[in-house]
Amino acid sequence: MQTMQQFKADFFKALAHPLRIRILELLADGEKSVTELQQLVNSEGSAVSQQLSILRAKNIVIGTKKGKSVIYSLRDPSISRLLEAARDLFNNHLIDTLSMLEEMEEQDSFKS
Repeated sequence: MQTMQQFKADFFKALAHPLRIRILELLADGEKSVTELQQLVNSEGSAVSQQLSILRAKNIVIGTKKGKSVIYSLRDPSISRLLEAARDLFNNHLIDTLSMLEEMEEQDSFKS
């Protein structure tokens, strides 16, 4: 039986690529074909397809055949919330870093 920690580690490994994250952000806005994703990320088809393959293998996205195209979507809407939480963490980290920089600049101006 797979432990929760192992599931989480495998899940986050599957997210550990900037292009995969970008694809998920785009799919959070709604389903898209490979062609649409390629145009939106301005990347070669093989790169997008390769990343979609990894996301499919980890059951993070699903592909549905529609005519000659495959339309991709998020398997679970919770992924959108996870991406939003990561954005919030980034913004909080950025704010903290900017605050530290301002404090350092203030200290430097007092020394002058």
